[in-house]
Order: sequence, then C-alpha cells, then structure tokens
Amino acid sequence: MIIDTNSHDHWGTPKELYDKLNKEFKFDFDPCPMLCDTNRFNGLKIPWGNSNFVNPPYSKGNKSAFIKKGFDEWHKGKTVVFLIPACTDTVDFHKYLYPNSEIRFLKGRPKFLEFGRIKKNNGTRPIMICILHKEAHK
Repeated sequence: MIIDTNSHDHWGTPKELYDKLNKEFKFDFDPCPMLCDTNRFNGLKIPWGNSNFVNPPYSKGNKSAFIKKGFDEWHKGKTVVFLIPACTDTVDFHKYLYPNSEIRFLKGRPKFLEFGRIKKNNGTRPIMICILHKEAHK
C-alpha cells in the first residue's frame, strides 16, 4: 500500500474506540482507510458496504464530500457511522446529520494515530460520532 499523500488531513482512529464501535455495528467497509493508494481507491466513487465506518479526512471539502456520500448510502438502506469533529454550526451538520442521526459526543479528545503510531498529543478539536442507522431511514 502507498501512504496517502494527504495523510496530514486524515488521522487514524484509536484502536480501542474503533473496536468498541465495531463490536456494536459489525463494520464491513471503510471508505477512508488510513493507508491506501488514492490513485486506485476512492471511497467517494464506489458503493459502500452494509455497515460503514467513516473517519474522513477532516479538511472542509473532503469531510463534506464524505458526509454527503454517507447520507446518499444511508438512503440506500445502509448504516453509516461517522467519526468527525464536533462542528455543529455547519451546513452539513444541519442538513444531513442533525435531523437524521444519533449523535454521541466524546468526552475529552482522543489520541489519533499517525502512520500507525499514537500521536503524542490529543486531537485539537472535540469529536462526535454520528450514526445514520439503516433502520431509521424513512
């Protein structure tokens, strides 16, 4: 695998947090894997699995594109679990997440992974988990 050249924009999920969510949701797809050849794999251009874990690149354009894609996949009857900054003042939050998802705010700031190693400092933003449950799709 090739390291994504935009890795400064994408931080790996702490194993304990991922394992806890995976136990609950039994993920079968990750459209934003930390280490991948972005010339060969683009989670925005392919169908997602039935239960998806999404820790997108956090830049505005990338994060927004993955939220929109996740919303579209949810409309196809899939579960989508986002791990994203707790930015509750954005259009994406109010259009796609707030009215449709279960929202869990994390206490404290997790230590994300950088190239497979735990960062020395905690993240710089509060984090939330937004769950678009396939059962809740109308």
